Amino acid sequence: MRRHLRVLVVLALTQIAGWGVIGILPVIAPRVAGEFGLSLSSVFLGTSAMFVAMGLAAPWAGRAFRRFGSREVMTVGAAGIGLGLCLLALSPNLAVFLMGWGTVGLAGALFLTTAAYAYIASYAGEQARSLIGTLMLVTGLAGSVFWPVTAFLEDQVGWRGVGFAYAAIMVLVACPLVWFGLPALEDATDTAPAAGRLRKGRVFVLMVAAIALNSFVTFGIDAVGIQLLKAMGMDLAGAVAIASLLGVFKVGGRVIDLLGGRRWNGLSTGLVAGAMIPMGLAVIWIGGAGVISVAGYLALFGLGSGAFAVARATMPLVFFQKADYAAAMSTIALPMNLINALAPPVLAGLMSGIGAQATFAVLGGLSVTALALLLLLNRMRGNARSA
Repeated sequence: MRRHLRVLVVLALTQIAGWGVIGILPVIAPRVAGEFGLSLSSVFLGTSAMFVAMGLAAPWAGRAFRRFGSREVMTVGAAGIGLGLCLLALSPNLAVFLMGWGTVGLAGALFLTTAAYAYIASYAGEQARSLIGTLMLVTGLAGSVFWPVTAFLEDQVGWRGVGFAYAAIMVLVACPLVWFGLPALEDATDTAPAAGRLRKGRVFVLMVAAIALNSFVTFGIDAVGIQLLKAMGMDLAGAVAIASLLGVFKVGGRVIDLLGGRRWNGLSTGLVAGAMIPMGLAVIWIGGAGVISVAGYLALFGLGSGAFAVARATMPLVFFQKADYAAAMSTIALPMNLINALAPPVLAGLMSGIGAQATFAVLGGLSVTALALLLLLNRMRGNARSA
């Protein structure tokens, strides 16, 4: 148990740092836009560039995990994020700024989330699911920790100074923590055909489709949820408060999964969470920005999306051996990160074209489709067991 705690602490600290330092754009964007003479929307293209690069690099990263070992690859990834942040801090124009974010995305594929889960799957075996859930619970604090720190540092040293400071954290703190803090694992074998086998399986295709659809819904609301609520008549302060509360409820959803312990698996969590998400969207679609409908939205959508984040990471453990876990997660990461890059502009366009409530209805339809795919997965699993 002490050995597990050490690994969990190292991964928690480094993942919080990783997600925290790449989440600086909402804080520094106004000053970047002012310095470059650009609109905020142009500066926020950095987020899209990062997620596109992260998604495209994911399959290659999965092969690297299997060939060289996840600890070794994570060390390189931490250094790469530091390099990308330095490029951001030195950028003289938008083109170089976006190149910096692309570099951060490429390195993030080697370091963030999938890499940590691949390490846990190899390290913990049967206990991987509970450790992954615990890690997700604490890494949800990244924004809460780093956004106020980033705002303070920006006032003191400017946005370029923030980039250099966070680059130093990744290179001088995260790299040594990963290399010396995580035990080396004897699992670095090149099993590249595994990814190809996975992609051909019907189970895997259904799982990827369900995860990608719900990722579009949840990440899209994370990105434009404040604007959606404002478009429904809520003032800015109220919209920000609701968005902040939604994050709290998401953490609560992760706690619910942890409390389940061994009584259910990743697919069971996915089914329950996948049902709560469209219910929450239906409540706010029908009821608008009223107190009761917003409360129902927070409880159902917030808890559901938080629990589904755990299911997304643990569902492959239901269907595949731990040796194939890195391949599965890396293959899932490609469409998921591309979806994450597309969600904000697509939802912004829908909101301006059909209105906020109709946009919630569209999102509800997508999440219902995802639930149908999960139910089909569960049925296929039951048939396989009875055969």
